[in-house]
Amino acid sequence: MALPFDENISPRDPRALSILAKTIFRELRAGGYSERDVIAFAGELLAVVTSEVKGRRPKTDA
Repeated sequence: MALPFDENISPRDPRALSILAKTIFRELRAGGYSERDVIAFAGELLAVVTSEVKGRRPKTDA
């Protein structure tokens, strides 16, 4: 998947994540993935991020 990034857009640019999301969505759909597949992908991505964030939390004795 080739991602057409404009070199003038930095990762901190507020538009960067929106552009990335739209690009990934278009590429997945063009690659034959259904809307349901894209939603499943988004869920898997959230699970990975959630797992990483939970892994960074200090463990406390409850």
